[in-house]
Amino acid sequence: MKKYLYLSLLPEALIASNLPPEEFGAYFSTGVFRRNCDKAIFFEIDQNFKSDYLPVDRIDELCTPHADGKPHKSVYLSVYRVLEHVPLSAFKNLYVVTSDGKTLELTQGEFTPDKTSHLYMYQDLGPAKPRVASILNPKEYIKRITSEDRLVHLPQIAFCDLQLGALESDPQNGDLGDLPYINQHHLRDCLMQVRNKGGKNNKVVARTLAEFSYRTIKNGFYVGKGDDMLYYPMPNKEELENKYYLWWRSAQVQ
Repeated sequence: MKKYLYLSLLPEALIASNLPPEEFGAYFSTGVFRRNCDKAIFFEIDQNFKSDYLPVDRIDELCTPHADGKPHKSVYLSVYRVLEHVPLSAFKNLYVVTSDGKTLELTQGEFTPDKTSHLYMYQDLGPAKPRVASILNPKEYIKRITSEDRLVHLPQIAFCDLQLGALESDPQNGDLGDLPYINQHHLRDCLMQVRNKGGKNNKVVARTLAEFSYRTIKNGFYVGKGDDMLYYPMPNKEELENKYYLWWRSAQVQ
């Protein structure tokens, strides 16, 4: 039976499984009896990568079908400092799962900075999970956050960018529209502070993972360190409404 290796971000963990990505996503978000209800975001990882920290050499030993022939749904190999120990070369596709088990597969794309954007909001997904207002584009943000020259830095980071609507051009008076952000006055303050201070400034909007809706994702997901970055673009709205309708409907309801 085939074996797969997944790097989950919610929570951060390295998991081996006999289930292919879509089946694993449904199981991971809803459980065996479909009584759970939780989002899941995970990468498929090339299981041939070598590590002195992660026990990837034990996949064949641990991830075998049960005695009755049923697949082994999940074998946790590590739940601590996983993201930083997986090289970017081992990352394959990304899977974004709704809380009722609908899975959207994202492939890597080419990143081109939007020169018209000057304010950003990021939801960090690992290893820390703050929500951050920034004047740095995603590639600049990665380089800044993972720089060893900074007293406080991360070895590697995964995050997505979030829509700001009219706040992107006018954080003080812009209309938030239907964006479901709580404490909007604090959000406006953070955006105005990073815009007015300039430089390489970031400002924490929320210290932990806030209520997180997939429909608020702007461009996609990012993972990287230093000058190296992988970009997983989200489909545009037309594709979501047509090609990925079931996933999109589920994402909007939740």
